[in-house]
Amino acid sequence: MSKKRGKQSYILESRPRVAAWASMAGPKEAAGPLGRTFDETFADDTLGQDSWERAEARMLEHTVDMALSKARVYADGVDVFLGGDLLNQIVSAGYAARQLGVPFVGLYGACSTMAESLMLGSMLLDGGFVENAVCATCSHFSTAERQYRYPLELGNQRTPAAQWTVTGAGATFLTASGDHPIRVEAVTMGRVWDLKQTDANNMGAAMAPAAMMTLKSHLEDLGRKVGDYDLIVTGDLGHVGKELMTILCKHEGIVLDERYIDCGCEVFDSSQDVHAGGSGCGCSAVCLNGWLYERMKKGEVRRMLFMATGALMSPTMSQQGESIPGIAHAVALEVN
Repeated sequence: MSKKRGKQSYILESRPRVAAWASMAGPKEAAGPLGRTFDETFADDTLGQDSWERAEARMLEHTVDMALSKARVYADGVDVFLGGDLLNQIVSAGYAARQLGVPFVGLYGACSTMAESLMLGSMLLDGGFVENAVCATCSHFSTAERQYRYPLELGNQRTPAAQWTVTGAGATFLTASGDHPIRVEAVTMGRVWDLKQTDANNMGAAMAPAAMMTLKSHLEDLGRKVGDYDLIVTGDLGHVGKELMTILCKHEGIVLDERYIDCGCEVFDSSQDVHAGGSGCGCSAVCLNGWLYERMKKGEVRRMLFMATGALMSPTMSQQGESIPGIAHAVALEVN
């Protein structure tokens, strides 16, 4: 029997298990509302490396190591590492994989990469292709600014709709069996949506349509409603994108209530001068691999829909006047 439901969704009959997780974050994130939920934080955003890019790769490598240590698994026992980041040629994930020495599948979903890796890892387990998978991603404020916007030394002003790239990494270790209460129950593959938003400083507006369409498809494909979940989480729409998401959903007859949250709105508070909130691959990754999983572990949340969102842009295309396509993937998690 096909596992596919509707046009974009899949039921995972074996319910892949979330066996362990880990998160690591920088100083600004540590000072935010979720600071105590991260496994490790650091004051020096170079982590003793000679560049921010090397620091980002080291951060991801260390976070994966922490997740494996919690799962009591050595690197040589990992079937596959699925990961990516924001940098050209996903170098942070590639260099982390070089150090880990495990089979590696590099992914690029921009800020949707945490959900993308979880979705694909869970499908590999459910299909019987692997017995375990580590799914991870990261971002770094300084590397993202250097690549996508301006050199930090210029001190450019940021627009009100701009978001702050989270310096952080998150890793989830999935297994095909075991007595682990948090399990992946279904996934929905996102489609690319583009409503011709061209402002590279307003990621929330670019990604909100994709988030709405993925949620709509998920609910229609599986015959569900918002009330079937205790929590619906988007990745990094920020305050602007979250408001747009709510409006777009209302137009489609989907009423989002207090059970809907966005990681970009949760990771920082209003006193931290981040304008529209957090963003980056690390935004949803540090929230999920800490605060959100812990809430599920404690029984506060029994069913959660996790939808990380991504803006599939590049500086080159933005300079050519291209609009910004958006993507969102959804992963339904439940407590057994």
